[in-house]
Amino acid sequence: MEALRVVLATQNPGKVAELAELFPDWSLEGLPPGDLPHEDGETYLDNARLKARYGRLVAPPEAWVLADDSGLELDALEGGPGVLTARWAEGRHVEKALAAVEGRTRTGRYVCELVLLSPDRREVRGTGVLEGRVAERASGAGGFGFDPVFVPRGHDRTVADLGDDWKREHSHRALAAQALLDALR
Repeated sequence: MEALRVVLATQNPGKVAELAELFPDWSLEGLPPGDLPHEDGETYLDNARLKARYGRLVAPPEAWVLADDSGLELDALEGGPGVLTARWAEGRHVEKALAAVEGRTRTGRYVCELVLLSPDRREVRGTGVLEGRVAERASGAGGFGFDPVFVPRGHDRTVADLGDDWKREHSHRALAAQALLDALR
């Protein structure tokens, strides 16, 4: 059987590589250079749909289109930064996360929403949530973003300390990928 051809609605080669590991039976490629839509949705699903619909317009007609949106929700910030995570994270993001929870509850979650559009625009989606807490200090060289300060529930080390092999099975993206594959069946 031929691999499913999927265009990921991103120009970030790191994201293409990460999602290619989560969908090893798919032929995954990113979008060609060009303008991407502004992510102004109120939810992760809104933003993932926005990117998927844009990708559907520019991808080859026979290809499926995959898009994601994700973020960090801190209870100390009443669910923020949420869909604003990428903008909030510009600059010293790890330090911002640590300062945001200083003297407050440290619980939170990573959330990922995946949207897959078929060539005939049928939508399949998967959601992944990784509960945890913000560490007292950054630790670990692996991962990216908030991984050095996020400790998943049931663990005593950060995502950055746990490493890429752990992330491939347990991250919010891995959980969303599994939910998407289950929905496709």
